[in-house]
Amino acid sequence: MASRPTPEQRHEFGAFLSSRRARLQPKEFGLPEGPRRTPGLRREEVAVLAGVSVSWYTWLEQGRDIQPSADALRRIAKVLKLDRVEASHLFALSALEAPAIETSGEVSAGLEMLVRAINPIPAYVRNPRLDILAWNDAIADMFVDYGSLQPHERNTLRLLFLYIPYRTLILDWEQMARGMISTFRAARAHAQDKAPFDSLIEELSAQSPEFRAWWPDTEVKGFDEGRKRLLHPTSGYIDFTYVALTPEGRPDLSLVTYIPRHAAYDPQS
Repeated sequence: MASRPTPEQRHEFGAFLSSRRARLQPKEFGLPEGPRRTPGLRREEVAVLAGVSVSWYTWLEQGRDIQPSADALRRIAKVLKLDRVEASHLFALSALEAPAIETSGEVSAGLEMLVRAINPIPAYVRNPRLDILAWNDAIADMFVDYGSLQPHERNTLRLLFLYIPYRTLILDWEQMARGMISTFRAARAHAQDKAPFDSLIEELSAQSPEFRAWWPDTEVKGFDEGRKRLLHPTSGYIDFTYVALTPEGRPDLSLVTYIPRHAAYDPQS
């Protein structure tokens, strides 16, 4: 059974609603555009479109201690044009959706064998906190020798912000770093134990000005498929498509593979 949201969750919930309301265009809903004090729809417009009272919706954005129904949240999500990840994030912050199953975090012997067997396709296994738990030689050659790092250092977000040899490999670093923060933020909302996430947030906020500036944002996104471009010190330009899969019975893990796309250097492609 889902618990009631904490004051912190209610604050995040309200901020998330407000940020998504601000990105909407009145003309999309047939509303007059005219001068507005702030971007996007007004609270009362969202409330009317979602079929809820204006005062009740205002209390939601203010982080008041009220519990919305699943039906009301679905209507609000539809009005705000939330995608699958954003709608799931909204429910997680509301505590209507039970957090993902917590596990020991250990990787099975079979999964470790699979990661090694698909070499030379670069691959690793990681958890929602973005800790790297298992990897093969190909990905160690491509990014970093994870075996040479301390366990707490084997974290994608930590490497992106604090480990210069890793950070300088990645073209479009800011875009990738912001995207990983969004993935991490979404995973934290679903986690039952947020302490491991918060300890990393505290460390990165203290040591990285970029992370400290970008963490208060409200963007959330999944990490299932996309593109990553590297400028490798020995292999040169490498363009990958990454694909993340969730093993059956282990919703807390992702098997991430990197498949080469192009061989020639074309930074504008």
